Amino acid sequence: MTTTIPVEEEAFPPLPLRQRLDEPDWTESGTNNGRVTEHPAHLRENYTRLRDEHSRLREEYRRFREEQARLPAECATLREESAARRAAQSEPGSPIMSGRSAGEIIGQSPAFRAVLKQVQIVAPTNATVLIHGETGTGKELIAQAVHRYSSRRDRALARINCAAIPSGLLESELFGHEKGAFTGAIARKAGRFELAHQGTLFLDEVGDIPLELQPKLLRVLQEREFERLGSTQTQRIDVRLVAATSRDLSQMAIARQFREDLYYRLNVFPIRVPPLRERGEDIPLLVRYFVNKCAHEMNKRIETVPSEVLGVLRHYHWPGNVRELENFVERAVILSRTTILNPPLDELQSSNGHTVSGARGATAKAATLEECEREHIMLTLGKTRWVVGGPNGAAARLGLKRTTLIWKMQKLGIDRTANLPEPNFAGAQ
Repeated sequence: MTTTIPVEEEAFPPLPLRQRLDEPDWTESGTNNGRVTEHPAHLRENYTRLRDEHSRLREEYRRFREEQARLPAECATLREESAARRAAQSEPGSPIMSGRSAGEIIGQSPAFRAVLKQVQIVAPTNATVLIHGETGTGKELIAQAVHRYSSRRDRALARINCAAIPSGLLESELFGHEKGAFTGAIARKAGRFELAHQGTLFLDEVGDIPLELQPKLLRVLQEREFERLGSTQTQRIDVRLVAATSRDLSQMAIARQFREDLYYRLNVFPIRVPPLRERGEDIPLLVRYFVNKCAHEMNKRIETVPSEVLGVLRHYHWPGNVRELENFVERAVILSRTTILNPPLDELQSSNGHTVSGARGATAKAATLEECEREHIMLTLGKTRWVVGGPNGAAARLGLKRTTLIWKMQKLGIDRTANLPEPNFAGAQ
């Protein structure tokens, strides 16, 4: 429950000025009706001191009211983040972050390991990060990881999709507005920059910000200050900015569709998220996760993903990247009537426009016994949440000794080291 402290709007009214401070009603002897008075110079010094103290108190009161107005929105943002973490922890074997949850990122391909390494390097700093990649590659997930492994992880992560908001309202969403600033502004509203104070602000599709608004964003990055729409009061902020785009900002800057100086301000630490076709080794892991997730939501049991299916999915181009893969697996779970995943492979189109269904036989023949064994072990480990020993562990389900299964995992290169480890923030508050 949020406690609101009732404070009068004018708790510190302006201090009245004396009209003739230099002409008080006293005699030249320093007395007034027999009472000793101070010298006029002392009065002026005292008045100046009181006036300065009064101005200081008024400024502190103004900051207090602004903080009081900002805290409820920040608390709501933090509650959303906390709910997302709890949702991720409740999902069985959740190995990846999505827009609706916040678990762990997985990826064993060299291309994706390089991305995770960059996240580990830049997260503890306050540097601006620019994430670029194709649509559906998981740029928002990388932004969440940068925030979660930074020293600001206990503060708010404010987000805004610049492409989803009309250009006429984007300025108000970013910087806030005062009551009466425009038609419909019936109350003061804090913008995303204020909500992200001492935290992180994620600007998705930053390339869609209108040119006329870019100078104000540039000023915030340079000066760390701004004014609300309809206000002359300057706001100081401490915000770590993470931006993402699926567009080529360097080419847009050359074509004068994006400010060049703003591009350089955003491009302090660029991270390129590779498309799914460049990280085929991760597709089986993603398929297993999405299968478990969708089956859990639909109260279904999908225990087997045929190696033939995995082979076809690995060789598909995936123009929609991970988002397309998730939607395809969800559809496959809906269509499956047994415990074996039965996806509509004929719907997939290869990069040259031909269906990939004809490649299923060749892919199945190309799969070696070692690959099949590796896939089966990985599937079993996913079901047991990577518990190897014990009566309900993977070794017992496979009918192997625990040491034998560990030896096979080492031989086949099966590990779980692709997850981001908890960094050591020495001295972090």
